[in-house]
Amino acid sequence: MSTPRFAVVGHPNKGKSSIVATLASDEQVEISALSGTTREAQEYPLVVDGETLYVLIDTPGFQRARAALEWMQAHATTSAERAQVVRRFVEQHRGDARFEAECRLLTPVIGGAGILYVVDGSRPFGHEYEAEMEILRWTGQPSLALINMIGAGDYRREWENALGQYFRIVRVFNAMDADFDKRLQLLLAFAQLREDWQAPLERAVGVLRAAQVERRSRAVRLIAECLVTLLSYVREVPLDTTQSTERQRAELGEAYRAELIRREQDCRREVESLYHYERLQRRETAVEILDEDLFSSLSWRLFGLTRRQLVATGGVGGAAAGSVIDVAVGGHSLFLGSGLGALIGGASAWFTADRIAETKVLGRPLGGHLLRVGPMRNLNFPYVVLGRALLHLRMLEGRTHACREPMALVSAPVSLRTAGHRQRAELEKVFAKLRKQGTGDPLQVDRLCRAIESLADVGDDPAP
Repeated sequence: MSTPRFAVVGHPNKGKSSIVATLASDEQVEISALSGTTREAQEYPLVVDGETLYVLIDTPGFQRARAALEWMQAHATTSAERAQVVRRFVEQHRGDARFEAECRLLTPVIGGAGILYVVDGSRPFGHEYEAEMEILRWTGQPSLALINMIGAGDYRREWENALGQYFRIVRVFNAMDADFDKRLQLLLAFAQLREDWQAPLERAVGVLRAAQVERRSRAVRLIAECLVTLLSYVREVPLDTTQSTERQRAELGEAYRAELIRREQDCRREVESLYHYERLQRRETAVEILDEDLFSSLSWRLFGLTRRQLVATGGVGGAAAGSVIDVAVGGHSLFLGSGLGALIGGASAWFTADRIAETKVLGRPLGGHLLRVGPMRNLNFPYVVLGRALLHLRMLEGRTHACREPMALVSAPVSLRTAGHRQRAELEKVFAKLRKQGTGDPLQVDRLCRAIESLADVGDDPAP
C-alpha cells in the first residue's frame, strides 16, 4: 500500500506552510507573514507509532506562472501531450533562475504527488491565478483546492466559481482554527481523488482517531499523577535553633510553594509534548491565569469550588488542617482567596513542629526540632489544580500547529463548579483517600483518571 503524498502549491504568501503545519501536526514548519519564506520543496510526513500515514510537501509559490504557461502552450500541440510538456519544462529549466520556483514546486507533482492548491479567500480572485491553475491542470495529477480564510474579507463565492472550473473538489479550510474532525474530513476528501488513496487514507483517519483517544487518556493520567504528587508532597528541614524560626518558616514555605508550582509546570510541558508541542509559549496576558502561582487569590476564585460546593462534597471538616499539626500558624484558609501570605502564614497544610521528633536512623532514635510543611490538606487545592489542568488540555486540543502566537484563553476558565454533584462527590472520595494515605495508591490513581475523563469536556464557567 503506497503512502499518499500531497504537494501544497499556490501563489506566494497564501498560507501554504500553515496548511502543511496543521495537516502534518508539525510545529517545525517555518511560517512567516513575509512572502517567499519557503524557497525549497520540503517534505513533512505525519508519523504515528513509527508508521508514515501520509506526506505533505511544502513548496515555493508561483513566480512566473504566465511565462511558464506560454512556454508550455508553445510546445504542446495536443491535450495528450500536456503532462509530458510540463515534465519537459521542468527538465529544461532546472537551474534557470527565471523559473526556479516553478521547477521546484512542480517537481514533486510530476513525481506523482497529488495537488493541494491553496488560495486566500479573504482577497478577491484575480486573472493572474488562472495561469497557475491551468499549469496544474496540465500535469494531469489529482487535485483539490483549499480556500484559506487568512484575513477579514470574504470572497469565497467568487473563488468557488473560479476554482470549480479547474478542480473537482473545493473546500474552505482555515489552517489556524480547523478542529480535529475538520482535518479528518479533509483527508477523506483526498481519498476521493484517486482510487488507490482511498484505503490508506481511510486507514489513516482510523489511526488518527485512535491516537487522539490514546493521547487524551495519557494526558489525563499525567494530570492525575500530578495531582497525587501535589497532594502528597511534604517538605521538611531540621530547625536551626541559632536562626530566626520565623525566617526559617518563611523560607520553607516559599520552597514548598516553588516546588508545587515547578511540578505543575512540568506536568503541563509533558502534556504539551503529547500533542507535539515542544516550543509552545504561554506568555500572553490572557494566559496569566495559568501562569500565576497556584496560590494566588485569582486562581482560587476562578478555578476552585464555592464554599457551598465544598460543604456538599462532605469534606469540609479539617479542610485547612494538617494531620499532625502541633502549632498552626495564622488563621486563614486558602479557599477564601488569601493568597501567598496565607500559605506562608499557615492557611494550607503548612505547619511547624516545635517538638521532639521521633525519627529512626539506623535503628537509633534521635532528638531534634523539625520544621515541616505539607501534605496539602486544603479541600479546594486539588480542584484549583484540576480546573487549571483541564483548561490547559482543552486549549491544546483546540489549537493547530499553524498557530505560532503564545497560547491565549479563548473562553472563560474551566471551573469544576459546572460539574455535577456526583462528579464532585466522586472526586472528593478519591482526594480524601489520597489525603489519608499520603501516597499514590495505583487503584486510586486509576479511579481518579476515570473521574477526570468524565470531566474532560465539562462546560466553561463564566468568569466571576
